[in-house]
Amino acid sequence: MKKTLIYIIVAAVLIGLAAYKIADNKKKQQTEVKEVARQVDKINVNVVTLTRENINTDYTANGTFIPKQEMNQSADISGRVVSVFVKEGSRVGAGQVLATIKRDAIEVDVTQAQNNLQNAIIDNQRYENAFKTGGVTKQQLDNSRLQLKNMQAAVRAQSVRVNDTSIRAGISGTINKKMVEPGTVVAPGTPLFEIVNINSLKLSVLVDESQIGRIQLGQEVSINVNVLPDESFSGRITFIAPKSDASLNFPVEIEVQNRGNLKAGMYGTALFKTNNGAETQNMLTVPAEAFVNGVSSGQLFIVSNGTAKLIKVQTGKVYGNKVQILSGLNGGEQVITSGQINLDNGSKINIVK
Repeated sequence: MKKTLIYIIVAAVLIGLAAYKIADNKKKQQTEVKEVARQVDKINVNVVTLTRENINTDYTANGTFIPKQEMNQSADISGRVVSVFVKEGSRVGAGQVLATIKRDAIEVDVTQAQNNLQNAIIDNQRYENAFKTGGVTKQQLDNSRLQLKNMQAAVRAQSVRVNDTSIRAGISGTINKKMVEPGTVVAPGTPLFEIVNINSLKLSVLVDESQIGRIQLGQEVSINVNVLPDESFSGRITFIAPKSDASLNFPVEIEVQNRGNLKAGMYGTALFKTNNGAETQNMLTVPAEAFVNGVSSGQLFIVSNGTAKLIKVQTGKVYGNKVQILSGLNGGEQVITSGQINLDNGSKINIVK
């Protein structure tokens, strides 16, 4: 009987403890559910605290070296090539003969034109003498003079054809490609030689619209060449496009004197210094990803009493991923950098980091 009573008491205690534990767990679960329910109404965001910082205001742009001059030299007349005097890699000067075209038939035409000219000279002299004595009319004399001029022009035309049988370099440079051999039949306009002048090269780069106002013609630019890391180069801006491309980038060309190691087609990086020469400036900046609908909108969200507040700011220049703030923020504000797509003005937020 006594043992039975003890068992009953122990069982009652265990049941009581179990009931307490269940009630305690239920209370904790209810608390957690309330917390989750409270957080559901909030939108998770990341923020940064706005502070002034020193920003490197130098601007870099990558590009490719192109020859200052290049051309495809072609023939001016049709004919068969009889001689080629250069090969790929040959250095040539402007006006130098690169190849010749067969001229036998042209020389026959030249001889005939010269003979016709001699006859025209004799005939004209006869008409001149006869006109003095009244033997011919003024019209006959004028026709004779016109015939003489025509024959002189025909001789000059044939001389031009003879000169055109020599294919001459239009610019000084290096033969980069030879597309002709002796025996080739050519026609006017057919490319025969590719000539490039790399005594000077141009680094062609694209400059963002936010930076184009910081550079000017004649400005000195430092250049790094990827494949020549131990050498330093510099050049001057010779061209700034007056119109941007579809991506709002402006083509810019920088002329560089070649010391012998640069080749057309190499990659290079141009370093544009700021107009005032300072490498860094202290300024308020915001990450570019913080802006709603892009930097151009000037709109972003800041944290205000646990909610997102949409504000308008005036932006300055863009330095990589940093955007200069000219007005609208004073520093110290928490700017939302992610989650903006889910936000409206006044949305409740939960700061993740």
